[in-house]
Amino acid sequence: MNYGLYISASGALTNLYRQDVFANNLANSQTTGYKPDVPTIQPRPPESIEDGFGFELGNGLLDRLGGGVFAGRQYINFALGQFTKTDGALDIALENPNQFFAVAVMDPDTQQRQVYLTRDGRFATNSTGLLVTAIGGHPVLDADDQPIQGGAGPAKLDTAGRLIQNGEAVGRIQVAEVAQTDALRKHGRNLLRIDGPNGLRRVVKNPSVITGHLESSGSDPIRELMKMISATKAVTSNGNLIRYHDSMIDRAVNVLGRVVA
Repeated sequence: MNYGLYISASGALTNLYRQDVFANNLANSQTTGYKPDVPTIQPRPPESIEDGFGFELGNGLLDRLGGGVFAGRQYINFALGQFTKTDGALDIALENPNQFFAVAVMDPDTQQRQVYLTRDGRFATNSTGLLVTAIGGHPVLDADDQPIQGGAGPAKLDTAGRLIQNGEAVGRIQVAEVAQTDALRKHGRNLLRIDGPNGLRRVVKNPSVITGHLESSGSDPIRELMKMISATKAVTSNGNLIRYHDSMIDRAVNVLGRVVA
């Protein structure tokens, strides 16, 4: 089989993956508190080195071509987004990029409540007075991982993260700090989970939040669009190379073979 065909195929598949990541970032360019994914690519060693064949089965020319590329480790860019003023009584934002709000999500398999993190500071009170996320209706937790239960009447959040109703504090939202953000994995719906021991989450004792503001998406639509176009061009280029290799194989079999015969 043509060795170049495999190299071109690896380039096409890897850039299709990059295209999907950039398209998802672009789609979430208006999502509050969204953190974009960053795909990486790593070189693949030639087959003789990867499989440990040694010099006997190696080919100097092919080994210099390399083995194409692999999709590398994907990570999340937690850089701080811009703040947008909303004047919403239950809209808050965090200035520290390593801090998150803690919410409770019900596991559909175990029916157990799990603690997840988010940067989306859009909150509301439901019909029972429970403080929940505006998207998904997940209960917002306090420092003891318990839902914050309010009462009847208007509510607002102050700069210390306390829920104020009728002039009194009825609870304080949990602001959790994660020093090793590379341990965070996306769960969907703008939620994050810790892939590791729960001790990586540390509750901030005296949190400070920005009231009446929300953190914009960390995904810049123009940059993500340009990256997606670049990945698309790379897919097209590798696809053209595959057709060129196929044409050469066709000529070698059907034209050169007939001449030799």
